[in-house]
Amino acid sequence: MRPTAKDLAEAAGVSLATVDRVLNDRPNVSKKAARSVHEAIERIGFIRNPAAVSLARNKSYRFRFVLPKSGDLYLRELLKRVKELKDVLKGDLTEIDYVQIPADDPHGVAKYLAGINEDEVDGVALMAPESPQVRDALARLLERDIKVVQFLSGQEKLPAADFVGVDNFAAGATAGKLIGRFACRTPGKVMIVAETMQSLDSIQRRHGFDSIINEQFPFLRSLPSIETHADERRANQIIARVVENNKDIIAVYVLSSEARIPLMATAANVDLVNLAVVVHERTPFSEEALRDDRIDAVIGQDPGHAVRSAIRIMRARADAREPLAAQERIRIEVLLKENL
Repeated sequence: MRPTAKDLAEAAGVSLATVDRVLNDRPNVSKKAARSVHEAIERIGFIRNPAAVSLARNKSYRFRFVLPKSGDLYLRELLKRVKELKDVLKGDLTEIDYVQIPADDPHGVAKYLAGINEDEVDGVALMAPESPQVRDALARLLERDIKVVQFLSGQEKLPAADFVGVDNFAAGATAGKLIGRFACRTPGKVMIVAETMQSLDSIQRRHGFDSIINEQFPFLRSLPSIETHADERRANQIIARVVENNKDIIAVYVLSSEARIPLMATAANVDLVNLAVVVHERTPFSEEALRDDRIDAVIGQDPGHAVRSAIRIMRARADAREPLAAQERIRIEVLLKENL
């Protein structure tokens, strides 16, 4: 049997109350007593059981997902997974809720984060574009001991906050390799569509994509990124203009998570079957488009894994434990019609 708190108290020569204070970083403990407890932990191999502590104290965990208000099918998939876990984890002393805010307004996002009360929320998983205002607001949450997970899209230079999602540079490089192979050495241009290039994941994917295209497929030319801002009318107008002015487009890369609007706008001007098309994230639309050859490949990340990982990380941080890195690594999945 593994050592208990009582065993630890006896090994350290202190009271059980002192052990409790040390394990939970409470005041009124002398440096000598704290040192004795930590030395005894190493000596007897004591492992704290956060679940048992939480149950004994009736401690609950309160985590919140802050997601964009605008979005399409992939956002719907994320919300579905959050709602599922909200019900499942009620019996595990874990309360999950979510809010949707206009994520394209960095000042508004920062204002919302500043209003979060540490007495009501233990951890926040945020999906928002990169900006100095948002980054600073997250840093202030951390200073108030609210755990932070950067969810799918991170903030540059915020290493203190955990990140859940794929390696976006590698994801973009994967897209570059696929399109280069699908092009079969045919010279031409690649139209690249993003919801916004303010998002760090979009920036990293573009860099990864360009690195492979420039190095391995010099017969392809990548056009400047198109930003749709999740606006269907804007997408229709700008994509029609780009297609009209670039008759030699042979491939399309949608580097944001929502492919439906960009590809419908593209299909109104050119037959997708004649293009090499790579998009991100598995949704009902991308599945259907894979099956009828409008899309050649989908680069995905499991939304359920991402949501579960964010919760596990916030809970580990709330218990002053290190998350299990191997468990929380989100894999890059390449989906073809043949392996759906």
